[in-house]
This record gives sequence, structure tokens and C-alpha cells, in this order.
Amino acid sequence: MYTSAGTLDQTNEKVNEYLPLVRRLAYHLKNKLANSVELDDLIQAGLIGLLDAIAKFEDGKNAQFPTYATQRIKGAMLDELRSLDWAPRSLRANQRKIQKATSQAQHALGRSASEMEISTVMGISLEAYQKMLFESSGAQIVLYDDHGRGDDENSEIDNVGDEESDPIKILGRKKFHQLLVQAIEDLPEREKILMSLYYEQDLNFREISAILGVVESRVSQMHTQAILRLRVAFEGELTN
Repeated sequence: MYTSAGTLDQTNEKVNEYLPLVRRLAYHLKNKLANSVELDDLIQAGLIGLLDAIAKFEDGKNAQFPTYATQRIKGAMLDELRSLDWAPRSLRANQRKIQKATSQAQHALGRSASEMEISTVMGISLEAYQKMLFESSGAQIVLYDDHGRGDDENSEIDNVGDEESDPIKILGRKKFHQLLVQAIEDLPEREKILMSLYYEQDLNFREISAILGVVESRVSQMHTQAILRLRVAFEGELTN
């Protein structure tokens, strides 16, 4: 099936070479999800994505194989999560409530709202709000799904390396990148530091908790809050 990438030996060689990448991406993703999601399921899905990348990658399309493979692996893992229906309706509903309250609070205040201010808008205690944040961890998957992939077969993942021939796609990607940079810059300082440590320095929540001097569950809450702030920023911009 995967002979287009070379011989079976070459394919096996490539799989062995990139298996650590699959595992690293699976661990990174698992940290963002509920305990009910099995790490082995993510790894198996990632391996399918890797094999797909090996089969479909074409040299000379302005894309490096590691970049292409990473996107295929992530895409396969997200497809697996969809098939497992990993996020129950209650979790999605809570995400929408938090996002709506965040938007309302920030619009009224003209700045980033504190968790206390958002919880006040929702009419619940700060403790109840932070519990909801913790239970809603995984919202970042929706963010990635909304802006990093399409639902059709011609998603951005399928078109890696073709952007030079599509000025509209180049412009869209640049606009999204600029919006993301500005949205992160507007985050409260500790959330901004958290995002930098997690996404740029690739630290896990345990390591970040030690740096910020808070418990690991608090890091999870702050991360979810930051992601939902970014969603508010994106939706506000895209509806203008």
C-alpha cells in the first residue's frame, strides 16, 4: 500500500526514524485531554498518519518531510479524537459559556478580564468557575481544528508546499499569524508566560507549575482560559 515512498525496507526505516516524533506529539496532545483518552490510541492514529505522509509526500514541493509528516500525524490524531467523540456535550457547552462570558466581560471593560470578573458575568463563584475551566481542558483542540484543518479532503494539510501558487492562501495564513501574535500579546502577563513556556519552550504543565509557583491543575486552568481568550479574539476579528 505504501510502496510509493520506496521499498518496504525504506518505509520501515522511515517509520523507525519518525516513531519518536509520533510519541512526542501523542504525549503533547494527551496532556491537553481528559483522562479517558488513551495514549496508545493517539500513537496508533499517529502511526497511520505517518504512513500516509510517507506514501503521499512528494519532493520538490517546497515542504520538508518532517513538517509535512507532523501535520499528517496531528491530523490523524484529531480524526481519532473526533471518532471517539472525546468531548461530551456538557464540556462543549461549558466552553461556549466561558467564551461568551469572557467576550462580554472584555467588551465591557475594554481590556482582558480577570477570572473573577468573568465568573461574576456568569453569576457563579470564582471557585466554581475555575473548576469549570479545569473540566473544560481540551478547548485548544477545537482551536486547532477550527484554524488548522478543513473538513474536506483538500484541507490545508493536503496542500502543504502549494502555497506559492495561491496568493489568497498566503494572505490568509499571514493574517491568521498576525492575529495570533497580537492576541497572545494582549493576554494577561502570566498567561502569556505560560503560552511561551508551553508552545515555544515545549515544557509540560508540571514543569510550568514549578516555574510559576502554582499547582499543576492551576496551570491547566490558566491554559484553558488563555486559549478561550484567543478564541474570543479570533471570532471578534473574523466577524468584523
